[in-house]
Amino acid sequence: MGEGRKRKKAKEDGEDNQTVQSKEAPAMQLKKQIGLFSGISLIVGTIIGSGIFISPKSVLLNTGAVGPCLVLWAVCGIIAILGALCYAELGTMITKSGGDYHYLMEAFGPIPAFLFSWSIIIVLKPAACAIICLSFAEYSAAPFYPGCEPPVLVVKFLAAAAIMVITMVNCLSVKLASYVQNFLTVAKMIIVIIIIVSGIVLLIQGNTQNFNNSFDGSTITAGGIGLALYNGLFAYDGWAQLNYITEELENPYRNLPLAIIVGIPLVMVCYLLINIAYFTVMTPTELLQSPAVAVTFGDRVLRPAAWIVPLFVAFSTLGSGNGSCFTAGRITYVAGREGHMPKFLSYISVKRITPLPAIVFYGITGIIYIIPADINTLINYASFAVWIFYGLSIAGLVVMRFTRKDMKRPIKVPLPIPILMVLVAIYLVLAPIIDKPEWAYLYCVLFILSGLLFYFPFVHYKVKWAQKIMNPITMYIQMVMEVVPPEEAKLAE
Repeated sequence: MGEGRKRKKAKEDGEDNQTVQSKEAPAMQLKKQIGLFSGISLIVGTIIGSGIFISPKSVLLNTGAVGPCLVLWAVCGIIAILGALCYAELGTMITKSGGDYHYLMEAFGPIPAFLFSWSIIIVLKPAACAIICLSFAEYSAAPFYPGCEPPVLVVKFLAAAAIMVITMVNCLSVKLASYVQNFLTVAKMIIVIIIIVSGIVLLIQGNTQNFNNSFDGSTITAGGIGLALYNGLFAYDGWAQLNYITEELENPYRNLPLAIIVGIPLVMVCYLLINIAYFTVMTPTELLQSPAVAVTFGDRVLRPAAWIVPLFVAFSTLGSGNGSCFTAGRITYVAGREGHMPKFLSYISVKRITPLPAIVFYGITGIIYIIPADINTLINYASFAVWIFYGLSIAGLVVMRFTRKDMKRPIKVPLPIPILMVLVAIYLVLAPIIDKPEWAYLYCVLFILSGLLFYFPFVHYKVKWAQKIMNPITMYIQMVMEVVPPEEAKLAE
């Protein structure tokens, strides 16, 4: 009996000590700081960025006429809405930051999840960042080089500077990044409203000549539609952004679907009206020849106040880059936390409560992708790869309807919608290859699969010599950045 009482007393003392320790050293974790308005701002602010200012040329080039071009922009909006509804079910069913990573993990296991994190962290997100910031640089430099394209070196320098600023903002504070996102979203809506209102006024004045016989001269092929959809959907890319930060979203069951329902249809209406406005002042040939479509529009319509357009387009692209950086840092953070990337990428700043190493890594790789600086090539091949994973994630939603029937589903979309989206993804992946085969598509697939060369030795088998190499690197990063590992248990929801 005496021994039993001693063991009981020791157990109670241990529990008391654990309680004191837990009070003295609260677990480091990301906090729920993103409300509904910030969620809508993140969606709208990330989607409306560089795409609507660079993609109209490529969409028109691959459709050949005004009518099919406008129809395709509407189709892209519908695809984005349907895809976002599927992701709303996934996001409220699996309320973890990291988006597709956790959906693929739950549906198909660790290998597809690792290949997603490998592809999106090393290539897709940094490439998207490079595209956005190169667009920012082109529009920022355009007023200083009237009548000609800015020097490549100037564009690259400005793009690198933009990435550095965005990275610094996201490293400093979650709230600061949210405030910047809200401000830039309001700023970009100002230029969107200016373009839309100007277009409506011009239509009322009778500038409708470019809409006569608008389907004449169209050059539609299966592959051409695929490439046009790539560029149109690149302009809509961002519809799944909130799924990457679910753990930081206040009341995700309500705010995630509500932000999607409000944000994406708003973007769709804006895009259609912006394209109509472009065609009120430019013929299809003039639009294709324009080095910066929105700047040309401003020069012809606003005249003395034309400088407003490149300024606010720069705000718009920065907002898109800021939103992309915010979510990309969380994907990298989650992959590091789950052991699919170096562990230090999941560490959190003690002072800032931000995933500092993950954001810095994203900024560095984004700057590297500025070097090629071929925007259209980056868009085509990045879109090809990203739709492979969109298709797999939505296919996972269909699979889990049958394999995980017990999971709570606050939102449940009709089954035909995810099935249709899987078919759309298959078309987007295969159509350009069938219409115009290029080795680059094969290289994209091989790069995705090359992740297996890292998965088996470093993740699955956890070879010891790799850990010995990473330990001093991790210690150095901890000291320099003042970061600590997150709580190993599930983050608080």
